[in-house]
Amino acid sequence: MADNQNEDEQAQLLGEEAGVRASQPGQNLKLGFVAGVILRERLAAFERMLWRACRGNVFLRQAMIESPLEDPSNGDQVYKSVFIIFFQGDQLKTRVKKICEGFRATLYPCPEAPADRREMAMGVMTRIEDLNTVLGQTQDHRHRVLVAAAKNLKNWFVKVRKIKAIYHTLNLFNLDVTQKCLIAECWVPVLDIETIQLALRRGTERSGSSVPPILNRMQTFENPPTYNRTNKFTKAFQALIDAYGVASYREMNPAPYTIITFPFLFAVMFGDLGHGTLMALFGLWMIRKEKGLAAQKTTNEIWNIFFGGRYIIFLMGVFSMYTGLIYNDIFSKSLNIFGSHWHVNYNKTTVLNNKHLQLNPSTVDYEGEPYPFGMDPIWQVATANKIIFQNSYKMKISIILGVIHMIFGVSLSLHNHTYFKNRNAVLYEFIPQLVFLVMMFFYLALLMFIKWNRYAATNSPPYSAGCAPSILITFIDMVLGNTPKTPLEGCESYMYAGQSLFQSLFRFIALCCIPVMLLGKPLKIIQARRQANRQNLTGATSDAEVGMTNGTAGGGAGHGGGGDNHEEEELSEICIHQGIHTIEFVLGSVSHTASYLRLWALSLAHAQLAEVLWNMVLSIGLRQEGWTGGIMLTIVFAFWAILTIGILVLMEGLSAFLHTLRLHWVEFQSKFYKGTGYAFQPFAFDQIIENGGTPAVEGAE
Repeated sequence: MADNQNEDEQAQLLGEEAGVRASQPGQNLKLGFVAGVILRERLAAFERMLWRACRGNVFLRQAMIESPLEDPSNGDQVYKSVFIIFFQGDQLKTRVKKICEGFRATLYPCPEAPADRREMAMGVMTRIEDLNTVLGQTQDHRHRVLVAAAKNLKNWFVKVRKIKAIYHTLNLFNLDVTQKCLIAECWVPVLDIETIQLALRRGTERSGSSVPPILNRMQTFENPPTYNRTNKFTKAFQALIDAYGVASYREMNPAPYTIITFPFLFAVMFGDLGHGTLMALFGLWMIRKEKGLAAQKTTNEIWNIFFGGRYIIFLMGVFSMYTGLIYNDIFSKSLNIFGSHWHVNYNKTTVLNNKHLQLNPSTVDYEGEPYPFGMDPIWQVATANKIIFQNSYKMKISIILGVIHMIFGVSLSLHNHTYFKNRNAVLYEFIPQLVFLVMMFFYLALLMFIKWNRYAATNSPPYSAGCAPSILITFIDMVLGNTPKTPLEGCESYMYAGQSLFQSLFRFIALCCIPVMLLGKPLKIIQARRQANRQNLTGATSDAEVGMTNGTAGGGAGHGGGGDNHEEEELSEICIHQGIHTIEFVLGSVSHTASYLRLWALSLAHAQLAEVLWNMVLSIGLRQEGWTGGIMLTIVFAFWAILTIGILVLMEGLSAFLHTLRLHWVEFQSKFYKGTGYAFQPFAFDQIIENGGTPAVEGAE
């Protein structure tokens, strides 16, 4: 298009030139021209330079090229303009070309005759078509080659990563003296030594090597890595423990016990038969489809977390179904399977007009026997004292479960002490800690069972329901040594005979455990060091006499003084550490016991949220009548289902999961688990291929 415009302009100029020649036959004028392209941002300066250098004796026409062009030097996209310059004489021609060269404009040859220009244009078009044909064929050939390579690309990646991992590991080996064998030290599971020897023998046979491999066990003073064998079921539970800290070598692993305690404590907070069923079905779906879902290899981090914990989700749902049956709670409603053991003996008008009417368990309103399994369904329709009853029940259950959980954690520490042959820890840590927990907090849980069995509404004073003392006040009076007050006239201050004596004895034993935990190990260390010093002094008597005759006794005394200062510094650190540990355990026992009250708090919150959703959302659709009620119920049910899954199952489930994780990490594992080790990372091709990097070889030298 630009060439046609230039041809028209040149024809116009040539026509004007012919007219001038006709009017002035004595003058012989001949116009020359050059054409090319230049960067658009340089065009204004280029035009000014032409005007000034040629003193206005040139004629410039330009047109912008709309589409950007690729710079062959750096590949950037640039915008250019095409130009044509008319001039007269060779002197101006030389000057114009130098200016174009200075502005880095690209000049292109352009014939003067129109026929030659048309022929050149046709040649250019033919070349462009040929180039497009070549580019298309090249593109097709490249596509066929890449498609063929894509079929083998995954296998190539696997082979390259395997080879890279093998050579990376071989670089960690050392050459022996003969420069013919490779020697390396590494960690190997004891149970896999025979398997590794068979693999080495098989590799030797396949490679045709004449030198057999040698695998020997070595004695080392380094701390070995920790290797816990897991499968697809226990892997997620072990990941929860390793997130807190990898166990030291041969340290007690809490993962097997967590398989039961984790979903159970979660279910105490999440107890609902309906919500637990939804969670269990979701976990069961992921378990049934695990092969197909695992093959997808998605990068969605949230989905990978859910899928990795599919067995945890399934167990949490199953345990929540069990506790939901205990609470007799399904979407904030109850199941009347065995029939309520309470009976309303009032007429309908009395019940409707008196919202605070309560049934008396000491009369015919109650059959005298509890509901066979879980809570009686009548408590779900109670309004005046429902929360009071459930608070008392769930609060006591939380304390009982927490005390049992902590005592079990302290009991597991005995395995660590006996395996590592730490007799002092058994005598001055395990036994005082266990006795302290039993004398104080297990007794607190025992008082709850005594209260449940001794006091009832059908009993007469001093064991009637009104005479039942507060467990919290009783425990506080026990700690402070106060005499409890009688709740009512005719009631007794104590729950059983000899309670004051037993509580004083338990308090005294618990207080005696504190100085044992605080001073037991430091005093034992001091005693051991004194015995060691006596043995050293007895064995060094003859050497001291020889040193005095040689004049070297003074140096020995000075050296001994320096050693005493170092020992005193170490002893002070031990005393400080033991003091912190004792204070942490004593105060932590109180705070950890109170921390288990989160089981009651979250269970109450979950039940109340479910009841609010039922009363404020779903009940609106259930109250509608007629054909419009069906449409309204469908819409309301969809909204209720979304809120139930989004809030009660997902958000409340995540909250209960995090609280359960905290109870295991802080309240349970702190009693016996330190988690200061490092994990064993074996050479495995599946992990290398999945991670896409070189293996991390632990313990190799």
